[in-house]
Amino acid sequence: MTAVIVLPPAGDVTPRLWTRDFSFYFAARVVSLLGDAMMPVAAALAVGAIYGVSGVGYVLAVWTAPFVGFLVFGGVFADRIGARAMMIGADVVRAGTQGAVAVAFFAGTPPLWLLLVASALAGVAAAMFQPGVNGMVPLVAKDPQRANGTLKIADAATQLGGPVLAGVLMTLTGAGAVYLFDAGTFLLSGLCLTLIRVSVTVPGHGTTVLADLRRGWTEFRSRSWMWSVIVVWVFFGLFVFGPYIPLGSRLIGERLGDAAYGWTMAGLGCGTVLGGLVAIRFRPARPLAAGGIVLIGFAAIPLSVALEPPLGVLIAGHILGGFSWAFWSVMWTTSVQTLVPPEVLNRVTAYEVAGSVSGVAVGQALVGPVATVVAPRDLLLLATAVTVGVCAAVLLIRPVRRLRRAAPSQAAPL
Repeated sequence: MTAVIVLPPAGDVTPRLWTRDFSFYFAARVVSLLGDAMMPVAAALAVGAIYGVSGVGYVLAVWTAPFVGFLVFGGVFADRIGARAMMIGADVVRAGTQGAVAVAFFAGTPPLWLLLVASALAGVAAAMFQPGVNGMVPLVAKDPQRANGTLKIADAATQLGGPVLAGVLMTLTGAGAVYLFDAGTFLLSGLCLTLIRVSVTVPGHGTTVLADLRRGWTEFRSRSWMWSVIVVWVFFGLFVFGPYIPLGSRLIGERLGDAAYGWTMAGLGCGTVLGGLVAIRFRPARPLAAGGIVLIGFAAIPLSVALEPPLGVLIAGHILGGFSWAFWSVMWTTSVQTLVPPEVLNRVTAYEVAGSVSGVAVGQALVGPVATVVAPRDLLLLATAVTVGVCAAVLLIRPVRRLRRAAPSQAAPL
């Protein structure tokens, strides 16, 4: 199968991307993503040093479980009162949870219950925040694919700097400084979001929350290309995303040291930059088919850790994986934003995100116990095989393979 690439005609006028609203939205996402990029390193190293791989898995899982459980309500509330308001409130809550953990680390050894409670509250707040991330892009940018590619590059840049910054702060001051920094990023993100001036008509509350949930579910299930990918993605989360952070940090750290893990994550960010740049320029006629082909390269991430190569090869594998993930992400996100009506976009986004990460919570919770009976290296080899299987499944599903890019007249109106 050959993916057809469609480039804009020479006479096309590209809409201006860097408007006032997009600039503030971009700033909000960059500062928040920087803090988020530091958290896996802090959790893997700081929490892992106190409570082991199981502790890391539990802290990550207790964030993911409420995130998945409350995400659909976040979509409803974002459509009811506006995505921006929900995102600002979520930033305030997360600044409080991260600040509390920072104080606990500065004071000594934080109890596991505090880490779990703070992680759960942060997961609920993230569930209120996440639907708006997708829904805001068409409101602040007239070219969603270009905006998504630019945001993915920003994400990658934070993946480059975040782990290194986290490692430096961990070495110089300890985990408390990392969590305090993260709390500050949420406050700054909320401030930038308050400065955005988007004109959004929020519908009246003539329907119940349950009715809104049903409408979102109806819109979600009516798109076979969407729900079929999410079904496949459950296995991706269960066998790949869920286990990778605890296992990857452990294997890389034990063999090459904590600094090597930071540089490996930086390699992942570098690959994501490259993937975002390519995704901005190339516009496949069948975006999910092209994205599924490229996504096969993501298998290089678990495989490179499992084979225990030198650091250079390890970083190269993560660069390839980051490139593949960025390209797929832009193709997927742009398809959702341009093929779903704007009045239900936040709710549909909530369902697709909840489904796509549902397997992650289970994988994170089980990785510790399973790793005691199955070698971590074997689990990562399984993750490699599952990655290839997921890509094959995506390409074999007819509605996914044949989905075409939205024409300008089809895209959600601005």
